[in-house]
Amino acid sequence: MWSHGGVGAFETELKDTAVAVAGEAAALVRQARTAMLAGETVSFDTKSTDTDVVTAVDRASERLIRERLAVLRPGEEILGEEEGGAAGEGVTWVVDPIDGTVNFLYGSPAFAVSVAAQIDGVSVAGAVVEPVDGRCWSAVRGQGAWLDGHPLRVSSADRLGLTLVATGFSYGAERRERQARMVANLLGHVRDIRRPGAASLDLCAVAAGWTDAYFEHGLHRWDWAAGALVAAEAGATVSLPGEDPGLGTDATFAAAPGIAGPLRDVLVASGAQDV
Repeated sequence: MWSHGGVGAFETELKDTAVAVAGEAAALVRQARTAMLAGETVSFDTKSTDTDVVTAVDRASERLIRERLAVLRPGEEILGEEEGGAAGEGVTWVVDPIDGTVNFLYGSPAFAVSVAAQIDGVSVAGAVVEPVDGRCWSAVRGQGAWLDGHPLRVSSADRLGLTLVATGFSYGAERRERQARMVANLLGHVRDIRRPGAASLDLCAVAAGWTDAYFEHGLHRWDWAAGALVAAEAGATVSLPGEDPGLGTDATFAAAPGIAGPLRDVLVASGAQDV
């Protein structure tokens, strides 16, 4: 589970950098979306499966982020979804240039740019910026989480039967089928299920109390690096891939504390470990 540590000016500086760089990339993505909605073609390729897409805008957004970080934080490592990289000593920047690429490609506004600073694999600062409406989610480890500068706090949910849960599904058809069976088992225990399609925003929604919980299997570090910090700093109970084998080795989980335990138990009983 996530634990809090000391904070200082250094972490705040990292957060400010994440906010600035993610905001610049979001502006680029917003301009590209406007052109796309006006009829301009956006080229794209597929990655792991035919449903896992990457666009030229994803690549342009990541290039911009890398270029800006090279100026603002020279010498620090960058791990990005499109161009890869690896964690280094000191600060590593973890970047998702468009989280929710399928939504972007379809014209849906539910996508974001996610930038986080990690030290020893732990997120200490981050920002998630939504290109369409400009909302900026941010957090500093041990200091709090904010939406456009306003402090965030998770919901006060304390009844599993009234819990609104967000989730996501694999790009692989076979795993999606297993996930669907697990969700079918879960549905009788909660208020309802949501599937917005962008992990970073799902985690931020938990932080704001817009949903009570979120879980998903198969996320990569860039999917959760900023959003999980926002959720944790807003008071959510958070576990990351590898931290809770009972939920599965690659499960991400964030929930309001009042329902975190019961929800975890139901997920385990619903077959989360076998997904």
